[in-house]
Amino acid sequence: MECDEVMVTVRITAAERTLLRRLAQGHHSDLSEVVADGLLDVIPTLYSPADAYRLLAALAAPAPCALTVWLPTPLADLLVPGAARVAQVTGVRIGSASAMLGATLRLWLTQDPNRLALNLSVMHAGRPAALAAA
Repeated sequence: MECDEVMVTVRITAAERTLLRRLAQGHHSDLSEVVADGLLDVIPTLYSPADAYRLLAALAAPAPCALTVWLPTPLADLLVPGAARVAQVTGVRIGSASAMLGATLRLWLTQDPNRLALNLSVMHAGRPAALAAA
């Protein structure tokens, strides 16, 4: 039996979780969809050595909150080559897909919240880009 989606638990901060929820509300979406969009936005940048090191820095920062999301299997499969690329660039191996997704998500969330909302709007033309009221 094959699944179309994979459940992954990531570690983020309370502020990152709040921002993620605001983005999902403003985009009329669920957290999993917004996380998937963020992963699609960040994965291509990992070929830049600077971004690979920024990803490691995001991984090293404490993250006390757990968040469970569902990712499409083909997208979750990108975590392995992404982690391999980071290891190739930095010499540091990321231990799990969950850690890789958490670091990628945290790297994505460091951008300006309005820019994130705008990027989500562009990725899904026709959906509102405004953040939901806090």
